[in-house]
Amino acid sequence: MSKLLLVEDDKTIVENLCVFLQQEGFFVESVFGQKQAIELLEEKNYDLVLLDISLADGNGFAICSYIKQNTDIPVIFLTASGDEYSVVTGLDMGADDYISKPFRPRELVSRIGVVLRRSGKTSAVLESGGITIDTGKAVVKRDGNEIFLSALEYRILLILFQNKGMVLSREKLLEAIWDVAGDFVNDNTLTVYIKRLREKIEKEPAKPEIIKTIRGMGYGVF
Repeated sequence: MSKLLLVEDDKTIVENLCVFLQQEGFFVESVFGQKQAIELLEEKNYDLVLLDISLADGNGFAICSYIKQNTDIPVIFLTASGDEYSVVTGLDMGADDYISKPFRPRELVSRIGVVLRRSGKTSAVLESGGITIDTGKAVVKRDGNEIFLSALEYRILLILFQNKGMVLSREKLLEAIWDVAGDFVNDNTLTVYIKRLREKIEKEPAKPEIIKTIRGMGYGVF
């Protein structure tokens, strides 16, 4: 599981982003300012740092400078400062990527995956019933052969695998995928996507062994 450090002083962003990234299979710790960030970086090792430029305590440029001088941890700047000076300054300091707020969570996950692969950092692999999910590369395989899924199909499968052994209600799944679709996903749409997903990953879609329906409760991977 890739370990991320989020340095951001907007509490709402921190809460929402931490929940989302944890659902995507990342371990996330967060701090609000420069002093706390450097203290944690002195004590622990992370696979990637998500870093805001404007902080109540210090600034992201100072943290990036510390990281690049003392570690090999990749850095992605998350900031509302979309001006050319901020972009150039961050990249000149060695930042690995730069994404301006507001951003779509799926885009951020994609950028994180690219930076982790480029830097050679490890990623989590989830497995069940001959299906493997490489969360860093967003690659799904059945018995070693890659399966091509849509963004929604991948998201549903990932959530189910991350909650292996548990029954997830349809409401929980709908809640988890709405931001991927970019618009409202209704109950009927979820049924269609579960069916399509089974057709791609199950050996006998009519008799699913991986994604099981628990009548009256929801779906689960066991």
